Amino acid sequence: MENGKGRVWSLAKLRKLALFGKMSRVMAEPNKYEAVWVSHSSMGDFLACPRLYYLRAIYKDPVAGHKITLMQPPLALGQIVHEVVEGLSLLPVEERFKKSLLDKFEVAWKKVEGRKGGFTSRDEEEKQKERGRNMLSRIMKNPGPVGRKAIKIKQDLPYYWLSEEENIILCGKVDWLEYLEETDGVHVMDFKTGKWEEKETSLQLPIYHLLVTNTQKRKVEKTSYWYLDKNDEPTEQKLPDLEKAHEDIMMVAKRMKLARSLEHFKCPKNGCRHCLPMEEIIKGKGERVGISEYNQDIYVLV
Repeated sequence: MENGKGRVWSLAKLRKLALFGKMSRVMAEPNKYEAVWVSHSSMGDFLACPRLYYLRAIYKDPVAGHKITLMQPPLALGQIVHEVVEGLSLLPVEERFKKSLLDKFEVAWKKVEGRKGGFTSRDEEEKQKERGRNMLSRIMKNPGPVGRKAIKIKQDLPYYWLSEEENIILCGKVDWLEYLEETDGVHVMDFKTGKWEEKETSLQLPIYHLLVTNTQKRKVEKTSYWYLDKNDEPTEQKLPDLEKAHEDIMMVAKRMKLARSLEHFKCPKNGCRHCLPMEEIIKGKGERVGISEYNQDIYVLV
């Protein structure tokens, strides 16, 4: 068989060339294990302080070999409230409120009670617990989207290739996806347990819009924050533009990739409120109280 240049190749030679071509294509495919993974939380850390990002996303304890994280009372509260509410999406609508959310909250709270939640006194812990009870009572009285159909993305950790060329993956967990039956669309919702409202410049909903669009088939038609500490219903936000969201997120992701390649994670203030608590853990001033679902060693400051 001629190759077009007058040379005759055997079938065996052609098979070898075909195999080589196939192997070359496989080798050229992006490898998710070598990619830079970015998320809303990691991007937030990086923008707040590159050193914080390093300590939370890259640094590993030299003895245990685990990444580390710091537990604080507001985080403990948010973790448990989210666990209780997000778990409802796995249940049929008619079964979601058969058992009191407050009872579920009491059981789940044991994971963060006392020092495990970074609490320094019973009074401090009780104040946070009471806030949590009030949030869940609010949802039971005004279930809104939580009382309607929801969908779950099949991946445990939703992700997709933000850029194969740059070898960057965008990942993250979305709090709630309400199914909009009339249009076969989805409503992306994030539960807020803090006291402050999200800034207009936040990348959270743009990130979630991209994630949901690229990891399931239905169109995103609404995005909202639900400030559980004060509002009886979600606050709808302007639907992020997908093209602009991709550009904005890529800009930050490429900076993160560059920082990793240069191993340059300097705090702009040589120690700020974001990174200093984590630095204290490294200095041995933290108490290990458990292991997170991501296999991080959880510390509280002594």
